[in-house]
Amino acid sequence: MNDMRPIERATALDDTKISAKGVNVHYGAAHALKDVSVDIGDRLVTAFIGPSGCGKSTFLRCLNRMNDTIPSARVTGRIEIDGQDIYDRRVDPVQLRAKVGMVFQKPNPFPKSIYDNVAYGPKIHGLARSRADLDVIVEKALRRAALWTEAKDRLQSPGTGLSGGQQQRLCIARAVATEPEVLLMDEPCSALDPIATAQVEELIDELRQSYSVVIVTHSMQQAARVSQRTAFFHLGNLVEYGETGQIFTNPRDPRTESYISGRIG
Repeated sequence: MNDMRPIERATALDDTKISAKGVNVHYGAAHALKDVSVDIGDRLVTAFIGPSGCGKSTFLRCLNRMNDTIPSARVTGRIEIDGQDIYDRRVDPVQLRAKVGMVFQKPNPFPKSIYDNVAYGPKIHGLARSRADLDVIVEKALRRAALWTEAKDRLQSPGTGLSGGQQQRLCIARAVATEPEVLLMDEPCSALDPIATAQVEELIDELRQSYSVVIVTHSMQQAARVSQRTAFFHLGNLVEYGETGQIFTNPRDPRTESYISGRIG
């Protein structure tokens, strides 16, 4: 019989960016996330994998307090970024989300120009003192998102007029324009074709030079390609967490092995 207890807290990394201890999430009476404790490293890509409904996206949303927007959600435990408890009452969730950017499953550009999509965050957070400052921020963000060459001559065109892959890279540019320290990605390639997926995966590898990147993915192949560490969730538990190569080739928990081999999921 499988040991169904959640894993012990993962060993602390030398360069920990995010530290979670005993995190539980309830949606009304439903216990969606159960006593999750984990350390996530800086300037690494960490992948969350597991079957649908296993808690991986729920935990991702805890990292920038997106669950605050769900009336029935209740989060307990402690999550620290750079040693600061992000659920402390003195922490402004809006400011937190500037520090912890998020890219969603479906590209969601604003109904604005390409320029205004990227400039939106820096404007509301007061990061630019002049139009010239804003121009520099927009160009830098589009370059980081590998979209500058394609977009520089059409900055005033609607962001919604871009292709699906370009729209997702625009959303990544929008997320990095506020100079975040953490970038969360919730299945960022699930709506994209293989070519656009490859472009975003290449971009993720580049972004980890500057950010701690956490990605939720249903694709184990994608997790193996882009991440250095992988966490496997099942039935609301964090079952196993470690170096990606070890998780995929020599998992410690039989549930992880069953998922990777296709027997569950």
